[in-house]
Amino acid sequence: MHCKNIFRFKKFSICQDKSAMKIGTDGVLLGAWTEFYQPKTILDVGTGSGLIALMMAQKFLDASIDAVEIEKEASKEAESNFKISPWNKRLKIYPVALQEFKPPVKYDIIISNPPFFDEKVPAKGIARQMARQDYQLKPEDIFKFSDRFSTPNGIITIIYPYSKVNRLISIAEHYSFYPRRITYVKGNPHAAIKRVLISFFREKITPDENNLVIENSRHHYTNEYIELTKDFYWNM
Repeated sequence: MHCKNIFRFKKFSICQDKSAMKIGTDGVLLGAWTEFYQPKTILDVGTGSGLIALMMAQKFLDASIDAVEIEKEASKEAESNFKISPWNKRLKIYPVALQEFKPPVKYDIIISNPPFFDEKVPAKGIARQMARQDYQLKPEDIFKFSDRFSTPNGIITIIYPYSKVNRLISIAEHYSFYPRRITYVKGNPHAAIKRVLISFFREKITPDENNLVIENSRHHYTNEYIELTKDFYWNM
């Protein structure tokens, strides 16, 4: 496969010529952070070029992974990335909106790095708008879908802005999903919390909460971040 813009991980590569949103820290964090005991079925919502789905395939060797992506060019690129991966028989792309998706199974893990900007934030091009802005995929859509198609002990894992996480939790609770694990992410020790990694399931408990700092200083990563991502990044 000819590719001008390729990102190489330890065990797979991502061509991202066509996808509106390129490989970023958020997606890698979410894929590396997600935990579940021996999942059999996983759904990546809004897979883009296929990054998180491929991370799930590497991480959970007995799982079948489905991915949905509404943007046509991105879904084609994800399909190509799946085909050249070592786990191509366990990966399948569905080029549809989540709201229209009729899944063949229920899922142990439903995972998403969703669009979270509102329509007031400009994004150049329709594809980039769909990837960044939440008018096509809202948190309500993810939890409404999960209410029907998550297994009884299944989890939903999401990375979201810290400034909006309370609203996310409120929406989840409306569909009877509650925080199980929460990790607050800071770029460096002196930065404000920017992102939250959060896992939901159907039982109301006191969630396990912790913090993650990515860098001690520019390009000097913390031990915690290295440990989290070392199975994926070459330089970790």
